[in-house]
Amino acid sequence: MRRLILLRHAKSDRPAGVADRERPLNPRGRRAAPAVGARLAQDGLRPDLALVSTAQRTRETWAAMAAALGDPETRWQPEIYEAPAHRILAVIGAAPDTAATVMVVGHNPGLGDLAADLAGEGPRDARNRLALEFPTAAYVVIDFDTERWAEIAPGQGRLDRFVRPRDIDPDLGG
Repeated sequence: MRRLILLRHAKSDRPAGVADRERPLNPRGRRAAPAVGARLAQDGLRPDLALVSTAQRTRETWAAMAAALGDPETRWQPEIYEAPAHRILAVIGAAPDTAATVMVVGHNPGLGDLAADLAGEGPRDARNRLALEFPTAAYVVIDFDTERWAEIAPGQGRLDRFVRPRDIDPDLGG
């Protein structure tokens, strides 16, 4: 079995004159990222490998939660930035099969599209919500009955959970 955690970066700021790739987290994002990391850890969702976009907001999101998750191996993946779903899936497919649980920290719309595409089974209400929204700092956990990452494909996963920051703490919004 393979377990995939797809996490959208926490809420970012839009300072004037700052390139999109260099946008930092805003105050809400700086509060949400460690809270989401704590929830993942509390639920025993610790990845063996994290594949993280190199954008500033994804790096900051990951930095705020990596310690709570046991500081797993991290691979900085510039190709995740602004990537469509199929490109993110290719990055996941190249993950080592020794990693049973892989986390991707990335961006919408590609990450949300991928989550909706992969989750062919699971609670219908959660899959319907996922098809409508994938807010900042939200994550999904999708399980696959396969031994190799290269074998995962759209519709083959079972959505285990979809957690938004407001599900953890209403003050986190998102």
